[in-house]
Amino acid sequence: MLSFENTEIAFSSKSDKDLKRAQFLFKMISSNLLVNSGKYLSRFAMKAHLPVAWAVKPTIYRHFVGGETIEECMPNVRVIEKHNVKAILDYSIEGTETLEEINSAMEETLKTVFNAAKDENIPFAVFKPTAFTLETVLEKVRAGEKLSESEKMEANNFRQRVTKLCQTAFDNGVPILIDAEDVAYQNFIDEVVDANMEKFNKEKAIVFNTYQMYRVDRLEVLEKAYNRAVEKGYYLGAKFVRGAYMEKERARAAEGGYADPIHPDKDSTDRAYNAALKFCIERIDRISIFNGTHNEYSSRYMTELMAEHGIKKDDKRCWFSQLYGMSDHISFNLANEGYNVAKYMPFGPVRSVLPYLIRRTEENTSISGQTGRELGLILKEMERRKNGK
Repeated sequence: MLSFENTEIAFSSKSDKDLKRAQFLFKMISSNLLVNSGKYLSRFAMKAHLPVAWAVKPTIYRHFVGGETIEECMPNVRVIEKHNVKAILDYSIEGTETLEEINSAMEETLKTVFNAAKDENIPFAVFKPTAFTLETVLEKVRAGEKLSESEKMEANNFRQRVTKLCQTAFDNGVPILIDAEDVAYQNFIDEVVDANMEKFNKEKAIVFNTYQMYRVDRLEVLEKAYNRAVEKGYYLGAKFVRGAYMEKERARAAEGGYADPIHPDKDSTDRAYNAALKFCIERIDRISIFNGTHNEYSSRYMTELMAEHGIKKDDKRCWFSQLYGMSDHISFNLANEGYNVAKYMPFGPVRSVLPYLIRRTEENTSISGQTGRELGLILKEMERRKNGK
């Protein structure tokens, strides 16, 4: 029977030294004062072009990030694959500001597709849409402002870049996950993703859209996406997360004088998330599911839904995923039971990945009980090893 309490399995890929480092990190993260101080110091160091790698790389970076390059990630991929846990290499740069940065992100993301095509332990590629267009264009789209001719051209270039990535994924037989963004940009991104699903998902789900279920409208959007897939004759790829921009979205709604797009509390978000899983499992003949959650109940619930509908544990239409460095008790215990599990493994230069790392620490302090849960499990395993059990 599936249990998330087995720390021997959960930390089977971790040495005693790894556990001690993880204990130190999660203890630091549990302090709001330290997290906030570190966040502001990191941002100051970046703006002032001060060196940060010496402090970040051996600690928080090493725990949550695979490496600076694809090649640096591969030893970490090899470690977790021994435990039936796959990896998804995520080039984690955010908010590109120049065409040179966009082209660099494009080149690196294409490399991840080619790398995944030749490695059975890397089952997906992934990208963040905001890495592939200028933020000024997205801001104008968000505000509903008229685009200049050059901005219209850049918006069209964004469509072409996304299509090129999806085409490359299709040509290489690698499913590709397209991450969600701010509410303001998401309609534009959904339109681009839907067009690529229609083009490349005729035989199976290659292109996956992401649904942030803390948004009040996502169940309705999911149902419409499914109906469109049925009508147009293609398969829907659906990745689910709870959401990562709650405070920003609420502040923006208050400032703009429009309705808060986020569910009022965690319980309503949880209900929407689990309802989305149920909706998809009941339509598994048309939908492939990527369950990206650190929530134990939602992970267990999907296993129960799969059993109820006679879906095999290793059915390639059903995946579970957690972030590298977090919730190993979910990932490794699911994998040990034979389910498809993949860790999101970010990579990139320290300075470029720092915004991602700051967000990870913020999320760990804001998610109810997350840090305490991680720390408690680490201490439990350290005690088990100490006693030689």
